[in-house]
Amino acid sequence: MGEFILYEADGAVATITINRPKALNALNSQVLDELDATLDAVDLDIVRCLILTGAGDKSFVAGADIGEMSTLTKAEGEAFGKKGNDVFRKLETFPIPVIAAINGFALGGGCEISMSCDIRICSDNAVFGQPEVGLGITPGFGGTQRLARTVGVGMAKQMIYSARNIKADEAYRIGLVNAVYTAEELMPAAKKLADTIAKNAPIAVRNCKKAINDGLQVDMDKAIVIEEQLFGDCFETEDQKAGMGNFLEKDKEKKLKVVPFKNC
Repeated sequence: MGEFILYEADGAVATITINRPKALNALNSQVLDELDATLDAVDLDIVRCLILTGAGDKSFVAGADIGEMSTLTKAEGEAFGKKGNDVFRKLETFPIPVIAAINGFALGGGCEISMSCDIRICSDNAVFGQPEVGLGITPGFGGTQRLARTVGVGMAKQMIYSARNIKADEAYRIGLVNAVYTAEELMPAAKKLADTIAKNAPIAVRNCKKAINDGLQVDMDKAIVIEEQLFGDCFETEDQKAGMGNFLEKDKEKKLKVVPFKNC
């Protein structure tokens, strides 16, 4: 899909690989543009789950490209932040679930892009952090917002203010990742999870993602209305008719197989 983005579809599961290993998969403007274009090109009639990972075994995404950022003016810095935020927001609100398979460094923009995914799993050599204050800037691709929403305000402030990196086991402990695997197990685990998700009713899965994401932005009274609408939206679909029909058929068969107890 471009010089720095690899895209591979395998049935209902597709994998996007950020492929800039010599720069530890750092994000520059070209990578962001190619990722944006790749998301636009995903065939949502076929693909039901996405996996996002990085090339090589050292780094998922080591951050935004410091070489590109070092000479930016205020206006250019804000524009670069918007470019990253726009792509990450597209990823976050993408209709189908996205699993981040974090295979090494996830620093700065790497931590931020992982938080734009629905589910994060990582290898045991993964390292997470928001090191921006050490470079004289703030996180600029959503880190100040998503980290607090993911691990809580206190932990997010500690990580961001201190610019301290954390390892995979601590990331798991604070809820930044769902699971930790060896490097060899990571992609098979991601694909197994993606396959499990892809086997479920696609309209229902998409509506669940939208209900969770949209509901988190409003108070509970408004959130349950969002759920009601998306719940109702599933009815009269082929998935709902087939899913409930199969359940009722199995239930009927199970009852027919029950042999009444007789006294000998």
